[in-house]
Amino acid sequence: MRIVALLLAFFSTSAAAQAPTPGRVSPNGAVVRSSGATTVFLTFTQLAADERSVAAFWCGAVAPGLGGGDSVPNNNPCVPGTIYGSLPLRNDQSRISMSGAQRNLTDVMTIPATVARRAMQDARAGQNSDFFYVRQFVTGAGATRFVIVTCLMGGGGATTGLSLLDVRVAFHTANGDAPILAVARGDPVPRFGATILYNGSGPLKGRWEVALPGDPDPTDQDLLTEATLPIEQRVLQRRYTQIERFELFLGAEGKIYVPGPDPRRMPVQADGPYKVLLRIEASDDKSGDSNIGLRTVSSGGVAGFPMPFLRYFVGSPESLASVRLSAQTATRGGAALVLPEDGAKFDAARRVQVSWLDTPNTSLYRVEFSNEKEIVFSAMVKQGIAQYEAPPFLRDRPEKSLRWRVLSLGRGGEVIGASNFRTLQFE
Repeated sequence: MRIVALLLAFFSTSAAAQAPTPGRVSPNGAVVRSSGATTVFLTFTQLAADERSVAAFWCGAVAPGLGGGDSVPNNNPCVPGTIYGSLPLRNDQSRISMSGAQRNLTDVMTIPATVARRAMQDARAGQNSDFFYVRQFVTGAGATRFVIVTCLMGGGGATTGLSLLDVRVAFHTANGDAPILAVARGDPVPRFGATILYNGSGPLKGRWEVALPGDPDPTDQDLLTEATLPIEQRVLQRRYTQIERFELFLGAEGKIYVPGPDPRRMPVQADGPYKVLLRIEASDDKSGDSNIGLRTVSSGGVAGFPMPFLRYFVGSPESLASVRLSAQTATRGGAALVLPEDGAKFDAARRVQVSWLDTPNTSLYRVEFSNEKEIVFSAMVKQGIAQYEAPPFLRDRPEKSLRWRVLSLGRGGEVIGASNFRTLQFE
């Protein structure tokens, strides 16, 4: 009964503090898992015009009299020696958001399992079970303030907001699961789906979409779940060809498999690279609602990372044989070239667009175009895109033929693999 009373008092206090106040945060507290990661959508309201966030961290105790929603000028409110850790840069999804004339900062607080473990250890040692998330802001004039969010330890389930902790997508083939496929024109792709680890419970709404050959590549922002973005940026995510919608209710189990559409519905008529996208929409989640001033924003389905996607290449039997040969002749770790085929001819109306299959452990690709003597042009491409359209001036060079290849680069920029060469003919 004491735990129930504490939770009721916590939510009552949190709800009462929802009204947007200058320099405050909504919600000002959240129930988090006592083991494992937790993700919560937050809104820091009414920032000054030149104010920006410079740090985010967790601590086990703050100065007496302080708690969730408090804004503290100048001095760090955390008790010395109680810092648990900082928000990893890869998980920082904070963004400036405008609500009318009001300038806010939306933040996706992703609590690592290591922080939750440290808080649990302190609780077992007799200290308070709640801990604190602190965002530090500075202005152009050098003024500093810290805003506090209370993290109340819980067991997970219905008391925590619905958030995605890990998502893995795969084609299910006879040889095992695979993220990339080569499919003969007209043949169906194998079945596929997504395995999702999550926190909380509630409705999971989403859809499966396909980026067709020639479509613009999805950006990192396009791949985020809708609930991860500020309300005004959600409608700006690029839409692709929709194949199927779904809505599932997630219980407190923490894991679910979401099957993909019937493979016969997937497009396989045109040659080229395709991307299968899992789009997660925002759903109602009262435990994670955020008041931005003019309205309350739903954040069910928030995640601290972009959604992964699947790739498949459709081609004729001849082009697929060329891809397999490219994979065999590439050096270890090199990309398998897809299109155009070796010796392809380009007139003035045909864009010079090249593509390849992604390789594991690659951070960047370098696409090189060269003549018989030297490299005449090169470009860097992020891992996961696997295609590049050359600038128009490339065809204005005096050469009637160029070679091209793709180099795979490691985290330090070192070359870890190279494809074979192919030639381009300009008419």
